[in-house]
Amino acid sequence: MGKQPSAWITTQQKKRWPLMILLLLSLSTLMAFLIRSTFDSCSNGSINNVGNFIREGQEEEKGGTHHQVNHNDEAPTPNPLDFMKSKLVLLVSHELSLSGGPLLLMELAFLLREVGADVVWVTNQKQTESYDIIYSLEHKMLNRGVQVFSAKGQEAIDTALKADLVVLNTAVAGKWLDAVLKEHVADVLPKVLWWIHEMRGHYFKLEYVKHLPLVGGAMIDSHTTANYWKNRTRERLGIKMPETYVVHLGNSKELMEVAENRVAKRVLREHVRESLGVKNEDLVFALINSVSRGKGQDLFLRSFHESLKLIQERKLKVPPIHAVIVGSDMNAQTKFETELRNFVSQNNMQGRVHFVNKTLTVAPYLASIDVLVQNSQARGECFGRITIEAMAFQLPVLGTAAGGTMEIVVNGTTGLLHPAGKQGVMPLSNNIVKLATNVEKRLTMGKRGYERVKERFLEHHMSERIAKVLKEILLHKAKRHSES
Repeated sequence: MGKQPSAWITTQQKKRWPLMILLLLSLSTLMAFLIRSTFDSCSNGSINNVGNFIREGQEEEKGGTHHQVNHNDEAPTPNPLDFMKSKLVLLVSHELSLSGGPLLLMELAFLLREVGADVVWVTNQKQTESYDIIYSLEHKMLNRGVQVFSAKGQEAIDTALKADLVVLNTAVAGKWLDAVLKEHVADVLPKVLWWIHEMRGHYFKLEYVKHLPLVGGAMIDSHTTANYWKNRTRERLGIKMPETYVVHLGNSKELMEVAENRVAKRVLREHVRESLGVKNEDLVFALINSVSRGKGQDLFLRSFHESLKLIQERKLKVPPIHAVIVGSDMNAQTKFETELRNFVSQNNMQGRVHFVNKTLTVAPYLASIDVLVQNSQARGECFGRITIEAMAFQLPVLGTAAGGTMEIVVNGTTGLLHPAGKQGVMPLSNNIVKLATNVEKRLTMGKRGYERVKERFLEHHMSERIAKVLKEILLHKAKRHSES
C-alpha cells in the first residue's frame, strides 16, 4: 500500500506494531473489527514468537491446567438475522472512507453475509480518501462476498428494483435517489431503510431528505438524535419523519476478546506507553476522535491545563498525568491542529501532552490509558462508539452531557458528565482531578461500565435490535405491495 491513513507516533515502532496488532486481531475471523486495522503484512516467525508469549502467560494465569471443550457438542445459538438468508440487500453509502458511517454500514454488510444474504454495495459520492484506502476497503468487502457496483450504473438501478431491502446510509445518501433512480424512485421507497447518524443542522436540506416521509422507516443511533430529527424536520422543513427506530450500537466480538484478555492488554499497554514515553505508573487521560473543533480537543486541553494548576495549587499527591489526543491529521485540520500545538507550547506542556495520528486500530490505546474523555461539543455525538469500546476495557468516561453519551454513561456510576462548551472547561478539569486522586473510584467506575456493556452494548444486542427493524421494514413493504 501507499501512504497509510493511520500511523503510530514513532518511526521506530512501525515495524513492531503490525506484529502485535495482527496477533491480537487473529482471535476471530469476522471482518467487523479487521477493517479497523490498516496493517496488511508481517513476519510469521515473529507472530508465532509473540503468540507463544501470550499463550504462556495465559497458561501461567490458569495454573497450567487445560480443559478441552468440544464445541460440536454445544447447541448453536440462533442468529437473529437468520431470516435474511437469500434476501437481496442494496447498501447505499454516501462515501467509502475510514469514517464512522461507512464502517458501520460495512459491519452491517458482514453481519448480513454471515447469515447468507446477498449484499450489494454502491458508493454515491466522490471519494475523499486515497486510492489505496478505497482499494483496501473494497477488497475487504469483496473477500466477504459483498458485491461492489458503480452507484450510477444500470446494475445499481436493476439491483434497487429487485432488492428486498435498500439501506441508505446517512442523510447525504438521499441525493442518490433522484440522481440515479429517477422515474423509479416511487417503486423503491417502500423498501428503503434510512440509517441516519448526523447531528449537525446543515444536513437538514430538502435536496437530501425530501423523500424521507415515504420510505419504509428510519433507523437512528440514539433517542436524543431521533427526537432532534423529528422536531427539526417538522419545524424547519415541514415534513414528517417515517416510522423511526432507535438502535444502539454494540461492540464487536473481536474487540471484546482483546478487552477481556489480560495478557494482551498488558502487552499493548507496555508497548504503547513505551512509544509515548509514559511510565507504567503515570495516569493517562485520552480523547480518541478525529481532530476537529466539534470533537472538543481544544477545550479538553484547556481543562487538562487547569487540572495541572489545581493539582499544583492544592499540593495534591498524584502520579504524573498525561493527555493523549488520538486522531491527529495535520493535512485535514492544519489550522486547528496548529492552534492545539501552540497552546501546548505556550503552557509548557510538551512533556504532558501527546498527539497520535489518526488510526482506526483503537484497542492498543484503550489498553494503555486510564480514562477516556468524550468531549464532543454542541449536540454531542449521535451515539459515540468509542465510549462503549472504552467501557469494554473497564475505563471510566468523562463525557459531555449531550447527545448519545447521556444514553451510555451513567453519571456518577460509569463516569462523570460535564457541560458542553466553554462552561464545561472547569467542571471537566475538576473531574480530571477527582479521578486522578481516587484510584478506587476509577476502578469501580470502570468495572461498572464493563458490566453495562455486557448487559446492553455487545454485537449480539445490536444484531437483535437491527433484526427487529428489518423485519418491520420487510413486513411494511409486503403490506404495501398487497394493498397495491
